[in-house]
Amino acid sequence: MRFLIISHALHKIKKEDVFSYAPYVREMNLWLKYVDKVSIIAPITKEKISTIDIAYKHDNLMFKKIPSIQFTSILSSIFSVIKLPYILIVIFIGCLKADHIHLRCPGNIGLLGCFIQILFPGKIKTAKYAGNWDPIAKQPISYRLQKWILSNTLLTKNIKVLVYGKWENQSKNIIPFFTATFNNSEKEGPFNRSYTGELKFIFVGSLVKGKRPLLSIKIIEALHKQGKDISLDIFGDGVLKESLKDYIKENKLENIITIHGNKPKEVIKKALKKAHFSILPSKSEGWPKAIAEAMFFGVVPIATKISCVPFMLDYGRRGVIIEPGLEECIKEISRYLKDETKLKLMSKAAFKWSQNYTLDVFETEISKLLKE
Repeated sequence: MRFLIISHALHKIKKEDVFSYAPYVREMNLWLKYVDKVSIIAPITKEKISTIDIAYKHDNLMFKKIPSIQFTSILSSIFSVIKLPYILIVIFIGCLKADHIHLRCPGNIGLLGCFIQILFPGKIKTAKYAGNWDPIAKQPISYRLQKWILSNTLLTKNIKVLVYGKWENQSKNIIPFFTATFNNSEKEGPFNRSYTGELKFIFVGSLVKGKRPLLSIKIIEALHKQGKDISLDIFGDGVLKESLKDYIKENKLENIITIHGNKPKEVIKKALKKAHFSILPSKSEGWPKAIAEAMFFGVVPIATKISCVPFMLDYGRRGVIIEPGLEECIKEISRYLKDETKLKLMSKAAFKWSQNYTLDVFETEISKLLKE
């Protein structure tokens, strides 16, 4: 099988190896176990390979670089429009040669792939929509357009679209799916935490506005001022990193809040085993891995009501669902901190549920998709 991946993810080349964001590549490597030849069409970056990048694993892999595109300003839009014909031709040729077309959405390159795949109704296709599939979510027009094309059975034939969560009134090609980080061999526990002493919070994610890391910091700050014995470890990097450090320093929070930056999986795993709560007050998510990973070790998740988060948290029985306002967050979290029995039940329920979503199960489901 000649398997084609069309992705907007930035890739890095080192000798004969192709690297990209570790969670994404780790997932793709499971797909690649079941194919003979692999072609990747994606943009590249000259940035150095970091601790959160890993390489694809396949003996017969071909990478075709394309320029990245963005429409965030008038100038970038003009340059992107100039690049479009070349990118479309590369994607078309790639689809022409492939036996199986795999789209990674949402993203600008994924959108172009959505248009081109229409010309190949007889080809076997899969699409992984890693964003929020909620039909009523407020999203950019490019995201809505991708969702419309992928779910339109008149335009898009012979495809299985993998989405996070179960949504009503979906077309037959929309398949509820999940993602995973840990193997069956990494299962531990059950964990029995005490919630009467120091409470350790953890934030794992990009330090960007959409993840609301500053809100997480302010929540911990407010709870600390209430007299709670509390701390927060932040893992991740991004444009807000320096401003967050400044806020921590200006408000003398260095003793309770630490920004660790990007760290390897094993470091995060070790921190999760010690944490009591994982906090992620995001504006938008698909399947928030940071939450699922925390639940795997019995950490009680605290997250906003977006995408499939309510389903993951069983509508408040496996975690704390919060509103994005600071006062509302503090009030809701404080209410739960008073009930250790409730927190222990949440931890147990989160742990039990997440243990069903391992890489082993994920790989089995992927193999079924590729064999059908």
